[in-house]
Formats: sequence, structure tokens, C-alpha cells
Amino acid sequence: MDSFLYTAVSGADYTRRALAVRANNLANAQTTGFRADMAVAEHLEVSGYGYDSRRQASLTSTFVDQARGRLNETGRTLDVAIQGDGYFVVQAGDGLAYSRAGHFELDDQGALTLDGRPVMGEGGPLFLPPHQSIDIGADGRISVRPQDGGELQEVGRLALALPEPADLVKRPDGLLGTRSGIEYGPDERVRVAAGHLESSNVSAVEEMIQTMQLGRTFEMQMRLFRNADEMAQAGERLIRG
Repeated sequence: MDSFLYTAVSGADYTRRALAVRANNLANAQTTGFRADMAVAEHLEVSGYGYDSRRQASLTSTFVDQARGRLNETGRTLDVAIQGDGYFVVQAGDGLAYSRAGHFELDDQGALTLDGRPVMGEGGPLFLPPHQSIDIGADGRISVRPQDGGELQEVGRLALALPEPADLVKRPDGLLGTRSGIEYGPDERVRVAAGHLESSNVSAVEEMIQTMQLGRTFEMQMRLFRNADEMAQAGERLIRG
């Protein structure tokens, strides 16, 4: 009986944690460049006396959904979207991190930033000199027109990385890190579109459907608890005779 209860508890715990993942996805359905999390479960054998068919559920980890969001034209020079696969690289407090969000800003020192974090170029953080206008090419090259006019001058290039999808993990700050600790360098295959932003890849309809299914699963786990309690009471009555 104790093993039966433990199995039911593990299933209810997985369902609770999976519901939290779905709720977070729904909350970020309108967040630029957001990547949905996927809850992955595995079944583990329950050791000890009893039938070999017993299993417990375990949420091993969450993985990042690599589906692409829709590109929306904004016309803003410092809005940049990844075309296809790839990520922007930013400097986080503990190393490099990755993001699909491209709503860049310039601080008062001319540093290119994303949510206050330095955006990395091929040679380090990017700094732009005073300028009239900015042009960002499909390969990430940044050119500016000097304040006194003249031709466009290249001042840097975005570091565009192509990490292994399975190596990516969501960080507490919302950025992506790597499970292995590898810092991926620039990859020539990544292309960008200036004047665009990528929407979240969360499907609100799909998340709602999954949430309802998980809710029903949780109710089933609660019924298992009640059945276990009724079986325990019946066994106690038999023993008392």
C-alpha cells in the first residue's frame, strides 16, 4: 500500500510541475523572442516488494522548444530578428547567454544593450560611435553614418551563435544558457533581419489544451489517493475481523 501511495504521489508531483511550466509559457505568449519550455517525464521502476509493472513518474528536466516565432516588421533600426536558427549573444553576470529577443538599445556610452546587458560582437561588447544613422546587414555587420555625414562605416558585427538545441537550458533571468557550460562562438550561417522582431513561439491554444489535459490527470491522481485510503480501511476491517 505504501508503494501504491508513493507512485500516486510521484504522478501528482509531475503533473503539478508540468502545470507550472505550461502556466509560465502562457504568461509569456506575448514576450518578444520567448522560447516555450517543454516538460519531459520519464518512468522509473519502483523497487521493493510488489509487481514489476509499477512505475513512478519523474520530471527529468525541461527543454527549450526550437520552433520559430513570427517575424513582425517594426521599422525601428535597432530592432533585429534572427532568420531561421541561431541566437544573439549577450554578456550576463556569470558568462555568455543567448536570446532570440532583438529589441536593442544604446546607453549613454554608446554600448549596444539588451535589457541592460551588453550585446556581444565578434570582438567583445559592441560600442557605436556618435552617428546620424545605423544600418545592420543580414550577416550582422553594423555600419553607421558619421554625424558630419559621409559614407557608411562598419563599426562592428553581431556575434550570432548556433548552439546545439539539446544543450540549451532556460536560466532564471529568462535568457538561455548551456547545460555543458560551452560558450558557442559566432557562426557564419546565422542571418538576421533588421527592422523586425520575432514574436513568442508559444501557441496559446496548444498550451490551454495541454493545461486542461494535465488538470484531468491531476484529478485522476487524487482519485488514486482516495482509492488507496478506501483499500487501507477495508484491509483494516478485515484484520479486526
